[in-house]
Amino acid sequence: MMLLVIDTSGPVCGVAVMSEARVFCELTAQNRNTHSASLMPMVEQALALSGRDLAEMDALAVVTGPGSFTGVRIGVATAKGLAQGAGLPCVPVDALEALGRSAGLFEGVICPIQDARAGQVYGAAFRNQERLRENRAIALTDFLEDIDGLGDRFLFVGDGVAVHREAIAGRLGQRAVFAPAHLGYLRPAAAGSLALENPERMDFRSLRETYLRPPNAQKNKKLLEAMAHE
Repeated sequence: MMLLVIDTSGPVCGVAVMSEARVFCELTAQNRNTHSASLMPMVEQALALSGRDLAEMDALAVVTGPGSFTGVRIGVATAKGLAQGAGLPCVPVDALEALGRSAGLFEGVICPIQDARAGQVYGAAFRNQERLRENRAIALTDFLEDIDGLGDRFLFVGDGVAVHREAIAGRLGQRAVFAPAHLGYLRPAAAGSLALENPERMDFRSLRETYLRPPNAQKNKKLLEAMAHE
């Protein structure tokens, strides 16, 4: 199966063209450009470097979140447009699960965390690719308390590490391990490997973003509406 993979859920914009047997092209970019400016040129470049055309793909995989609200929307909207134009089915991929797989093999608990602001993270926990904790938007202190009894060593990956590294080390001490930079972000090929294992295929109309809490704009709207009725 030939797969085009898109990820814009975090600070790194990623695209891959791959099959079960081979990664034909994997591109990642973390720069000052917005994902909306980077994504389509990267898609075109990945297909060109792979010697493939969009019509040759069997499905389109996209990371649907959790993550940056704006980033996730960009990726999902782009995937929908490409899938509709090419008549391709879509495969949703969980960002935290893909982050955990991006870290590679680890003898312990892999904890992918993304910064959710205000002292919170989007977090989950895995061991040997088995999920130990479901995705949650949770205060870092509560997350660390919850995973404490899961094992003796914890590998932290994701953009939440840079923000919360000191607090994690202070709570877990030597039990905490932090992924090096080249393993600490979501690799689109890792997302693709999950998509290839996933039998779920859906029409582009059914593809949805995965949010663990409402966007700030939605929360602010509700607050303003509540104030207006006081």
